[in-house]
Amino acid sequence: MSKARMTTAVSILSAVAAGTLLTGCSGSVSVGKSEPKVSAGKLATTVSERLAAQTGRPKPHITCPEDLAGKVGSSTRCKLTADDGSTLGVTVTVTSVQGSQINFDIKADDKASPAPN
Repeated sequence: MSKARMTTAVSILSAVAAGTLLTGCSGSVSVGKSEPKVSAGKLATTVSERLAAQTGRPKPHITCPEDLAGKVGSSTRCKLTADDGSTLGVTVTVTSVQGSQINFDIKADDKASPAPN
């Protein structure tokens, strides 16, 4: 991988991490009438939108491995993947639940993992 390409990926991941750590990032979603939870797909979309809004950059590619239970303190680890394959962990933690509305905080890890060779 070229040095310029790696530098670009690192700066994008750094901007996402800095944006979420300095300003804090949160989101919320409404769910149906059963026990509240956010599906993994909806969570990934919401996290991506929130990170883009906080950093002023395009929406990053986010994947979340599981649904997020609507219980205060519940959390899951999602993964941000840059164009070069490097990754950054993102922790999503439920802060409050109001009826069908689940509110959560988003915190990116400090360091990215390099792309696999």
